[in-house]
Amino acid sequence: MSRKPVMAGNWKMYKTAAETTSFFEKFRPLVERSEHCEIVICPPFPNLPAAAAAAKDTRVAVGAQNMFWAKEGAFTGEVSASMLKSIGCSHVIIGHSERRQYFGETNETVLKKTLAALDAGLTPIVCVGETLEDREAGQTESVLIDHCQGGTSGLSAEQFSKILIAYEPVWAIGTGKTATPEIAADAHRVIRGAFSQPAANSLRILYGGSVKPDNIKGLMAQPEIDGALVGGASLDPISFASIVNF
Repeated sequence: MSRKPVMAGNWKMYKTAAETTSFFEKFRPLVERSEHCEIVICPPFPNLPAAAAAAKDTRVAVGAQNMFWAKEGAFTGEVSASMLKSIGCSHVIIGHSERRQYFGETNETVLKKTLAALDAGLTPIVCVGETLEDREAGQTESVLIDHCQGGTSGLSAEQFSKILIAYEPVWAIGTGKTATPEIAADAHRVIRGAFSQPAANSLRILYGGSVKPDNIKGLMAQPEIDGALVGGASLDPISFASIVNF
């Protein structure tokens, strides 16, 4: 089964609005013919309007890095899915390991956000992954199954068909350590097998964890890997374009 790859950039807490516009000016011509994959860039909240304006009429989609599950209300500092949609977002990252680590996100909140994103017409990029302690304790498989089933339980077949999963071994994020293509592919097989949904075979699972221009080719050679969620290497237009054009 052919699954179209998705190359997503997660800028985390970097760049101003002006730097966002400048990035797109350099990035757009480098990927204007890259029809082999979908491209998504997820800047910080304040830069989303600049990114949406710069990505207009291109093949680059814009996503947010987080959202809240309520449609509106007294939730100071939070942003709703409909707000993201209204400024030009098509995607949103949900349950990133840094959100779990620093902001107490759980499978329960991931599921609530996933449902709210789908309800607003956004594509959720739902993150799952194990810590170094989990891996060393032989818990990788059970953690991945727990994250997958807990974060997507109760989705209808139609809802499930609209999500993306990103596998992020937490021990490989920003550390320079990358899971070997074989380790990553094994984890992707576990993730695909965690779902009883009929659409599990067409689910696109991205790899995230120190993805760089020099390791993307080996990762993408694995049939189980359907793209990448790229951190630091997505901040430079030339670097990210070479990952997109692997």
